[in-house]
Amino acid sequence: MGELIGGVSEEQWSAPTPCREWTVREVVNHLIGMNLVFTALMSDQAAPERGVDRAGDDPLGSYRDSVSVLLTAFDEPGVLERTFQGPLGSATGLDRLHIRLYDLLAHGWDVAHATGQVLAVAPHVVEQSLAFARVQLASQSRAGRFDPPQPVSDDAPAIDRLAAFLGRSITKA
Repeated sequence: MGELIGGVSEEQWSAPTPCREWTVREVVNHLIGMNLVFTALMSDQAAPERGVDRAGDDPLGSYRDSVSVLLTAFDEPGVLERTFQGPLGSATGLDRLHIRLYDLLAHGWDVAHATGQVLAVAPHVVEQSLAFARVQLASQSRAGRFDPPQPVSDDAPAIDRLAAFLGRSITKA
């Protein structure tokens, strides 16, 4: 994501993305905010205030800072095995890591498509995220989080299948 954010040109920040009504800047702001939300969840802290512009004058720097604190939270001994309470119920640290990853991948796809960049992620990582998302979202409401799954070819790249599962319309170039 950092490479994608670093590749956004000044005029692209206000460009629309495949993610609902969000611009590139709003997607990046969401990613920063969710990194901080997950940091708070993993650290038993209060969630950060919602609706705040966290990208500021340096979206890439703000994103990198949010990743740094998130990685520190996930690096704590035993954190992946612990169970944490959150707005959507309880989940282990490992489950929270999987949730964070599929959200980052989907929004990476959004930013890449909106800015004409390539999202370079190992297909096996995306396949694992897609498998987790399918299981996790089978028992949870998608309302307010993701649109219904969209059609996509079974032989489409894993990242396109993940994006389609999370409600993005996949169009052939």
